[in-house]
Amino acid sequence: MALDDPATLVSTDWLAAHLRDPDLRIIDASWYMPAENRDTKAEYEAAHIPGARFFDIDEISDARSSLPHMAPSPEKFMSRMRAMGVGDGHQIVVYDTDGIFSAPRVWWLFRLMGQMNIAVLDGGMKKWVAEGRAIEDLPPVIRDRHMMVRFQNQMVKDVTQVAAAAKLGAYQIVDARAATRFAGTDPEPRAGLRAGHIPGAVNVPFKTLLNENGTMKDEAGLKAAFTAGGVDLEKPVIASCGSGITACVLALALERIGKTDHAVYDGSWTEWGSVPSMPIETGAS
Repeated sequence: MALDDPATLVSTDWLAAHLRDPDLRIIDASWYMPAENRDTKAEYEAAHIPGARFFDIDEISDARSSLPHMAPSPEKFMSRMRAMGVGDGHQIVVYDTDGIFSAPRVWWLFRLMGQMNIAVLDGGMKKWVAEGRAIEDLPPVIRDRHMMVRFQNQMVKDVTQVAAAAKLGAYQIVDARAATRFAGTDPEPRAGLRAGHIPGAVNVPFKTLLNENGTMKDEAGLKAAFTAGGVDLEKPVIASCGSGITACVLALALERIGKTDHAVYDGSWTEWGSVPSMPIETGAS
């Protein structure tokens, strides 16, 4: 697949060339682990790619759930996007400050809502700034536009569906966490969670899909990383991680290699690891 694909991934060169397109909408989806104590909204307000809107992953979520940043209802998503001036007919580019970390979560949310015209900025804000490209601290001009949502149920799995998949082996469960967290040798960053992984899962740490500069590997590199992690690319995949953020890096990478039969376990280990009745395994896959 060519690097610049408006439905998956675009380069900083592509974004610079299209920056003034009237129907382009840029989204800053930066997010950090709670322990980092960073104010993403303040960082966005201080510096962002020109015209970018801020997407609050924790706020644009299901407030009824006790789990962090679960996918919002279609109604809430539509309402928040209208308030951001993002709607039908827009080409959306989403980025984060880390390179490729949290932006794929928002890419996946748009696709979950049936919006396919969204791409992640390869290398994110870090690459954009390193190249000396323009940034600003101005708020975007918001123009209301309606968004039609067509919820894609097949793209998200709940704990019951994942438990069945683990038992029956119909799906490959692929965990994006670091190898030490997957194996259970490192404690979980969230209090109260057991250490380990879903039985039968394999481990593809999301960073193995990225180059040293934070860009995504090419198709051959992605396939090699999945194969090295024990993924059978002939089987459908359920992607999991700590709380549903980096699982979406796996989803983006799978889409980049032309594999479309994938879903995200939205509750991920934050849910599975907190339920005493759910079985766990430890050790490498």
